[in-house]
Amino acid sequence: MEPIIINDYCFKRVYFWMQYTPEDLNFTEIAIDVYYPKDRKANGLVMFSHGFMIGPDLLYLPKRLLAGIFNNEQAPLFGNYPSYFYNYTSAIVKNNWAMAFVTSTHKQNEFTPTTDFGGNPRVGQEAFMAASYLACFGATSTFYNASRSKQFQFMNSNNVIFAGHSVGGAHAQVAATGFDNLQAIGEKTNKKFDPIVYDRVIFPRYTEKLSTWGEASRANPVGLVQLSPVDMKNPLFGGMEAYRQKLATIPIPNLMIVGQCDCACLETSQPPAWSADSAVVTEYSQMAPAGSNSWAAVANVEKGSHCGYLTAPSALCSTADSSSQCKSCPDTDKYKPVGKETDFTAELFKRFIDLYPANSGFAGSRQDWVDSSFVKWLNNQSPSETSINLVPFSDGKYVYHV
Repeated sequence: MEPIIINDYCFKRVYFWMQYTPEDLNFTEIAIDVYYPKDRKANGLVMFSHGFMIGPDLLYLPKRLLAGIFNNEQAPLFGNYPSYFYNYTSAIVKNNWAMAFVTSTHKQNEFTPTTDFGGNPRVGQEAFMAASYLACFGATSTFYNASRSKQFQFMNSNNVIFAGHSVGGAHAQVAATGFDNLQAIGEKTNKKFDPIVYDRVIFPRYTEKLSTWGEASRANPVGLVQLSPVDMKNPLFGGMEAYRQKLATIPIPNLMIVGQCDCACLETSQPPAWSADSAVVTEYSQMAPAGSNSWAAVANVEKGSHCGYLTAPSALCSTADSSSQCKSCPDTDKYKPVGKETDFTAELFKRFIDLYPANSGFAGSRQDWVDSSFVKWLNNQSPSETSINLVPFSDGKYVYHV
């Protein structure tokens, strides 16, 4: 399918299969929705990982086989398009950035592949591979056709802000550590990472290992945005702690947003994303140990829910905010999808992107990040151009950092 062009932006869906290493016999299918400037000169890319399970399809495997034989442009995983729930693309126009949304399949049991609930660093690895693919080959599934790939390349740089919601926020933590750390931590945790991409046909063509692409062709993480991140201590996967510990040493703008009324993020997550009690181990404390030089910062949305960020309602996601699942903020009208928290999120991404000069990472020190126009905007009871309030921390400020 040729790209759909609306005003000065193009939209395309990209599909491929990925093998984690040449020795690993497991494959996963990747589907990407990508929006990029018509002039194909994007100054950077926001790679967004979705946050809730899309759902199992018992006919998934035969459908994939038939698609390989008869149709190379079938709708992606379970007929789902991740950008539908997280379409913040209004935020990228001002600075001529691109934005992509990635989803993939995971075999949670022997017979039914589904998307991942959390605790699996493989999903963060996939987000990194997806971003690297877009930086190198552009918005096409025909990576094996050099002339066609050149027509669909759209990046001026390989700079990527990794972002995500819920479990996708935790997966983005993994991707934001960068290729060398993905390889080093993967080696230690039996999640080795040097992927190969295959096309979706019955007789596949494939790329070389990602390690051979060259640094300029791989994603360069320049920022991290986590919306109510949720992790799980899954004994099969091990969680994301090692990656968060590494993030504590990486000098890139690192932002976590949590919701005051978000049980999934503040209670169910293992560990919780944030806690006012310094004795509690949290995702944030693992990224920002006391006394460290971590760039991690956190803000708390008053009446913020788990699903208020969404740009379309999802019955599955909204169960996390139901009174049967969440006892926090009783008798409070917490945010629903497509509302004030959604608008705040789009404004947040726009101003976060403003941090970056054209074709560059953040130009400054940790103190420059802490004193940046973005943090000053966020450090208010009601950030300008939004209709939400933030909850102050113990020091009276609205952004917390070590």
